[in-house]
Amino acid sequence: MIRASVVIIGGGVIGASIAWHLAQLGWKDILILDQGERPGEGSTGRATGGFRASYGSAINVRLSLLARERLRRFAEDTGGTCGFQPVGYLWLAANSAERDELRAGLELQHREGLGESCEVTADQCRALVPALAAERLVGGVWSPTDGYIRPMGILAGYLSAATREGVEVRWRTRVEGLERDSAGRIAAVHTNTGPISADHVVNAAGAWAGQVAATAGLDVPVTPLRRQIVPTAPTSALPPGTPMTLFAGDGFHFRVRDDHVLLAWPTPGAADDPWSVTVEPGWVEQVTAMAHQRVPALRAVPVRGDAAWGGLYEVSPDKHAVLGVHPDCENFFLANGSSGHGVMHSPALGALLAEIMTHGEARSLDASPLRPSRFAENDLIPGSALL
Repeated sequence: MIRASVVIIGGGVIGASIAWHLAQLGWKDILILDQGERPGEGSTGRATGGFRASYGSAINVRLSLLARERLRRFAEDTGGTCGFQPVGYLWLAANSAERDELRAGLELQHREGLGESCEVTADQCRALVPALAAERLVGGVWSPTDGYIRPMGILAGYLSAATREGVEVRWRTRVEGLERDSAGRIAAVHTNTGPISADHVVNAAGAWAGQVAATAGLDVPVTPLRRQIVPTAPTSALPPGTPMTLFAGDGFHFRVRDDHVLLAWPTPGAADDPWSVTVEPGWVEQVTAMAHQRVPALRAVPVRGDAAWGGLYEVSPDKHAVLGVHPDCENFFLANGSSGHGVMHSPALGALLAEIMTHGEARSLDASPLRPSRFAENDLIPGSALL
């Protein structure tokens, strides 16, 4: 039987970050397993690449500020290119209730160290994004140091740097079960290519985290949630530096990437098959109509329905990451449930879990709000429904 000190299940951006950060702390014999043919076949390769610290919960603001610090030195640390561009996030309010909730989030952000975020008037919103329609706005919130990242660049950077440190990555390797010993520890990871003996196992399986844990009789409260994106044809209707622009009320948002405008709208319903990444019939027409109403400059730009795609969020009950050792298995570590924030928080989550595994606690910031035991303790993390 093959043996590894650490087996990381999932070779997406979070798993890769954990591997690199563990190697930096001196860990050896680290093995990443991923069922994909190549990097980026899971949720990482389907992400839109937004980065923000403008959240409505304290722990998410702190995670973003730690991640931003590490993204700024990403090339120096890993030799990779994360593509961080602080072009800003613009949150738009269509009524006073939405504006009040954005203001409450702003106060929290300032307390947690994001002092540059600020309230803006409707006229200032249109000055920041001149393509916006004249109606529907009462104001918004502007966070100038938020912006964009390159998910595949971050993944490639961490994987390359990790392998240089001796980390082994095995693609086309599907985890079929976790075997526990008489003490309740994970003793082996069973895969389609054979069993692997492990001292420590990390669950970084994204939306599949619950399924992986269930094979050992363990609960990880993560469920899949489909999100969808459609690009326009190449266009100069919006400049490349256009900030990520979000309508707080219904979540419709857009950004420019590689000369295309990406349109997104989180529909409230779920697919009949929760694991499906197929774009819902009629969704492209709905989101296109919203774009034409709210961004008139896009009315003359074709939308590439044939190029639309879906991906899976990994959602926890309180929509925050689950980070740390499983309460019922002392050598099973979790980095799950980021609820759509995994790529942007991956530099922080990787660093924090590596610290927890090495020192028994996170040292870069207090990660105890994210502890896996919080659900059994009924101590869920509160947060804004809009942010």
